[in-house]
Amino acid sequence: MSDLTIWHNPRCSKSRQTLALIEAAGQTPTIRLYLQDPPSAAEITAMAASLDLPLIAMMRKGEAAFKDAGLTKTSPDTDLLAAMTAHPILIERPIVIAGSRAVIGRPPEAVRALL
Repeated sequence: MSDLTIWHNPRCSKSRQTLALIEAAGQTPTIRLYLQDPPSAAEITAMAASLDLPLIAMMRKGEAAFKDAGLTKTSPDTDLLAAMTAHPILIERPIVIAGSRAVIGRPPEAVRALL
């Protein structure tokens, strides 16, 4: 499949490893630098559906912004969504999208399911 998009943070080793794995498979994904081009609330909601995961599973719970926002693992989705929209650093990375399917590249080998 050649219609891949990666929500990428080049400063993240797992994100770089996932991109390298995709490229090694002969794919050239669209790269979205999601920290500079933050996804909208609608995009995040659609991504959760594509991942078939709850919003909390898409979050980097160890980030300072998670604690600063007063979030917990049991926070309502509306609060989680607002936090991810305001602070895209909270979105787990990388996320690779192929059509209506998506995976979080942790570990990077998880992306093989889409290749």
